Amino acid sequence: MEKIKIGIYGYGNLGKGVETAIFNNSDMELVGVFTRRNPNSLKTLHKGVKVYHVDDAKNMKDKIDVMILCGGSATDLPVQTPEVAKMFNTVDSFDTHAKIPEYFASVDKEAKDTNHLSLISCGWDPGLFSLNRALLEAILPNGTNYVFYGRGLSQGHSDAIRRIKGVKNAVQYTVPYDEAVEKVRNGENPKFETVREVMWRECFVVLEDGANEKEIEKEIKEMPNYFEPYNTVVHFISEEELLKNHSTMPHGGFVLRSGTTSEGVNQVAEFSLKLDSNPEFTASVLVAYARGIYKLNKEGKSGAVTVLDIPVSCLLQRTNDEILKDLL
Repeated sequence: MEKIKIGIYGYGNLGKGVETAIFNNSDMELVGVFTRRNPNSLKTLHKGVKVYHVDDAKNMKDKIDVMILCGGSATDLPVQTPEVAKMFNTVDSFDTHAKIPEYFASVDKEAKDTNHLSLISCGWDPGLFSLNRALLEAILPNGTNYVFYGRGLSQGHSDAIRRIKGVKNAVQYTVPYDEAVEKVRNGENPKFETVREVMWRECFVVLEDGANEKEIEKEIKEMPNYFEPYNTVVHFISEEELLKNHSTMPHGGFVLRSGTTSEGVNQVAEFSLKLDSNPEFTASVLVAYARGIYKLNKEGKSGAVTVLDIPVSCLLQRTNDEILKDLL
């Protein structure tokens, strides 16, 4: 069986998760990891994995079927993905919801011009949660979608804090308000005016020597899209405390839709996740969808797409007969 050849672009926590996921899928082969760092300084999780500088990617267009981009949404992906989409089919986890339309357009142009297929904003939200929002809205048109995250560590928001000048290290947890969750589960159909009523954000930050606490706290709380819309609490701690108490990356959350199918008949549907490792689960979603991108590009599809455009059957290592027999 010819294996799907995968490249990893960026090797932080998500990149390591993608490496792990590829080795869990027998129909895939990891061609190499591409990094902005010195390739000789990078130690991968598995022996024998080749490491290249990102500048070498342009010389490997015929050796990789799908490149999985593992950079951050704040500054990496908006620049990287359109450029990489000129050379490869791509999958990424861009998660700045407010900027998805413009991001989609920028990637779509480059991918179409070069006959590549690029899946944007894949993971669990956006991603699996997007699927559930759309599916439940179609089933219960007279209703409301609700999304709650956490308590869990957000990779994208943590990365956004770490990009602030004067921040040495940081993690951020998203925390739902229990009373808001219970109102939805009880079928009360609450109308939340802002996200501040639904969830809050808790940040643990290690500063560089000489950094100004007040200025950095202000910059965090006023960061558009990431923190400004939420109630945010910032704790400044030592690096030792961060490593001791905040080195794991659990997360999770749930999508609910509460609605009615006739007068007085309430229906509540819920999809939930409880994750020991946010990056490993997100990576597993990216790798499954890389299979779908590979198959659809073989059929001639190009441009940018989202998880809403990919048939679930394309994600599986199964024949149609097996799907009908075992999964339907």
